[in-house]
Amino acid sequence: MAKVKLIKGELKKQRDALAQYERFLPTLQLKKQQLQLEITRQLGLLQEKNNLESAKIKAATAWAGLFAAKEMDFEPWLKPQKISTSVKNIAGVGLEIFENAEFKSAEYDLFSAPLWVDTAIEALRTIVALRQETRLIERGLEVLRQELRVTSQRVNLFEKVKIPEAEEAIRRIKIYIGDQMSNAVGRSKIAKRKIEGVVLELFPAS
Repeated sequence: MAKVKLIKGELKKQRDALAQYERFLPTLQLKKQQLQLEITRQLGLLQEKNNLESAKIKAATAWAGLFAAKEMDFEPWLKPQKISTSVKNIAGVGLEIFENAEFKSAEYDLFSAPLWVDTAIEALRTIVALRQETRLIERGLEVLRQELRVTSQRVNLFEKVKIPEAEEAIRRIKIYIGDQMSNAVGRSKIAKRKIEGVVLELFPAS
């Protein structure tokens, strides 16, 4: 704790600081709570998307042999050309939200290509889009967790350091000023008695 000046000006300064800390603390506590809730929600969403992706991959394994048997390059049709996202505000944090993935149009010879190609491409695109979404969720979780760490540190700073320090400073200053006032009253009484004694010496009662 920094050295505190035991004067009335410092008392006002510490009272103003305490009022500011107590005004900001509930906002920080609310932000911390909102971040914790959103992290929990995003973790649930991530698990849901991972489970869905696993199910889609399992279903798509049926196409694996067919891909190997045919001389067709599917890769260009499975790379997203554009990932569309939006931004969701969570307690002052801009969280990027996945909207959709756009792919290049699959152009191939409809007469020579097998009938299952369209279905297979769509199934694989769904997996690719899910993977993009899970990566975005994971990045968002990193942002939320970092913001939660910073917010928690600020809450702890206010609760455990700043507010107790200001309260202690106010207590010390008030005691000191009170003592000074008591001492001043005592000195005033002594001075008054001395003056009265001198007056009596100079002008004794008749």
